[in-house]
Amino acid sequence: MRGKLLFVAGAAVGFVLGARAGRERYDQLKEAATRAWQSPAVQKQVHAVEDFVAEKAGEFPDTVYITVKRAVVRANQRRREARAPYPPSPAAEAAIRRAERPSDTSS
Repeated sequence: MRGKLLFVAGAAVGFVLGARAGRERYDQLKEAATRAWQSPAVQKQVHAVEDFVAEKAGEFPDTVYITVKRAVVRANQRRREARAPYPPSPAAEAAIRRAERPSDTSS
């Protein structure tokens, strides 16, 4: 979808810049684009996308937090394994297992 929008925008800009008709044609295109954007069908889809993004944005911080936490725990574990000739303590192993376990944060 994004690629299509970029293509249409690029085509419109290219047409305007390459048109010999000048300002009149630009104003016609601008008015047509404004009418299309303000049409009920387009606005319905805009609102649907806004609602979808707002819904998914609520889940995003939790997902990022969990992913980053797992990455940090794994990096620290690898660093400790590379530095220490001995295995981690049972408490450290339990903490690592808890951090790697998927947590239920869904609403």
